[in-house]
Amino acid sequence: MQKFGGDLRNFWRFDLMPPLSRLSWYWWWVLVLLPDPKNPGRSKQLMVLWSSKETPAIRVSGHWWIPKGRMNVDKDRGNLMQGMVCGWWYDGEKMYEPLIMKECRMISIDDKHPLWPSESVGEGQGGGAIVPLSSEDLSFGLRPGNDSFWLNLSSDPEMIVEGAPKEFKLEMTPWWEGPSSATYKNNVFGLNMGYDILRVHGTKAVLEFDGESFEGSAYIQKVGVQAPSFPWFWGMLHFDDGSYIDWFMPHISPSFTMKDDTPWSLRDFFRLSNAGSTSGSGGLFHDRKRGRTESFKRCEVELEKQDGDDALRDERGNILPRFKVKVWNGRTQISIHVRATNRARWTFDQPTRAGFVSHLTYNEYPLEVEKIAILDEHGLRTKDDYEWMRGNAEHAWGILN
Repeated sequence: MQKFGGDLRNFWRFDLMPPLSRLSWYWWWVLVLLPDPKNPGRSKQLMVLWSSKETPAIRVSGHWWIPKGRMNVDKDRGNLMQGMVCGWWYDGEKMYEPLIMKECRMISIDDKHPLWPSESVGEGQGGGAIVPLSSEDLSFGLRPGNDSFWLNLSSDPEMIVEGAPKEFKLEMTPWWEGPSSATYKNNVFGLNMGYDILRVHGTKAVLEFDGESFEGSAYIQKVGVQAPSFPWFWGMLHFDDGSYIDWFMPHISPSFTMKDDTPWSLRDFFRLSNAGSTSGSGGLFHDRKRGRTESFKRCEVELEKQDGDDALRDERGNILPRFKVKVWNGRTQISIHVRATNRARWTFDQPTRAGFVSHLTYNEYPLEVEKIAILDEHGLRTKDDYEWMRGNAEHAWGILN
């Protein structure tokens, strides 16, 4: 595969839906997964986020962000916004979080915009970039011709002192048609609320830091959400042969009333799957061995504490979770047992009506696969059928409105 497939023409635009105060939230999100030689069943991971929100004020992990204006769109469809660049780095042992948390103005343009370098003007088929207006190079872009993404990042000085790499340079190239063709979902479900999502589920990746290059894989998404944020589970796995699995279970739970980041709460004692969500529970499987892509409308996720002498803890000493996931359709059933190897947690507090403050805790977990069973009309596959699997899971609680 020579270039990324799918329709990427609007990958650098967030002016596709009318903005809603306190609800509109925009971000590009890149997750990189690398082998961990010390623990071959696990992975090193880098996450980077470029984000903006329509809000008078919001507190992000203790840092108050107060934007000084709204998104502007020029006559050439360039988007100028205020926002933040955030990220974390997990080196297989230590979680550097936040690796970076920087306020800045950002401009997103396609490769036909007058600000694009004239020597590489493209045809507006996806080429473009988000460029923070900063003294450091914090850009993320897709080259004209759609043959490769790039990402440049500089760590915050405090994290460098603690041992994090100073800089990262990333190149992402196509894997095969299934995961490396962009998928698009859009839904408007009343009062201009809805979502607009573009994803590239899997790429090959080469990450440079500390004077060395490392080969791995990456996941990319662009998301615009205009609705309250309810609790959810999400996760994904990359396989050595290029296969990809994900799962998603939004849910109603007493955890939506939680106002802190405590990972184990008595309020989180039951979850009603899919309630209140138009996107629904489900999953996706790009199956390289069968040469097909399967969708799943049924998804179950169970959450439990790790136990035993080998139970892992996060940087704050909290016991990490184990996820038991099941997705199925009329042809294929997939059962996955994974456990978290560390935790990156982000908290959001947004003033809302009548003096109230809404809260969301968002957790990201690098994963280790313990068991997997893939059963279809051709037979059963297990963990032994693959050289490696690397993944990440999310769990969010609270409600942000």
